[in-house]
Amino acid sequence: MTERFSEMDRFDRKILDVMAIEGRISVTELARRIGLSKSPTQARLKRLEDSGVIRGYRALFDPIRLGRDHVAFVEVKLSDTRETALAAFNTAVTRVPEIEQCHLIAGSFDYLLKVRTASMSAYRLVLAEKISTLPHVANTSTYVAMQAVKEEGVVPVTPLAIG
Repeated sequence: MTERFSEMDRFDRKILDVMAIEGRISVTELARRIGLSKSPTQARLKRLEDSGVIRGYRALFDPIRLGRDHVAFVEVKLSDTRETALAAFNTAVTRVPEIEQCHLIAGSFDYLLKVRTASMSAYRLVLAEKISTLPHVANTSTYVAMQAVKEEGVVPVTPLAIG
């Protein structure tokens, strides 16, 4: 488990708030927005990267324009939940590119998967040929998303003032 980074002040939180929305912002513009000069902003950014708070930068693609607009959430119940079985499932699930997210759940099932494919028929193949054959899968239940209301998951670091 990773250690929490607790040495953040208001400038660090401002950096994260801006970077969560505009990851390609220049250091000069970032410094202007948070109210510091360029050098301390750059040092703070590097410290946040080195500590693992900022894990990386990437491009976000529009899945609909890429023809992958079918989203299904899959409850997975395992036949064995000992640590070795969980580890085998965890390793295998990372090899299925259609699975965007996988979460171990405390509840009536063991895992919740977010699966993205081009169509229902493509999803059926992924379920039959990939998900159902993952180690220790006993059964699955599928829920098809009709619309994504909020998907990018940008979470502000600074608490929002309410009313």
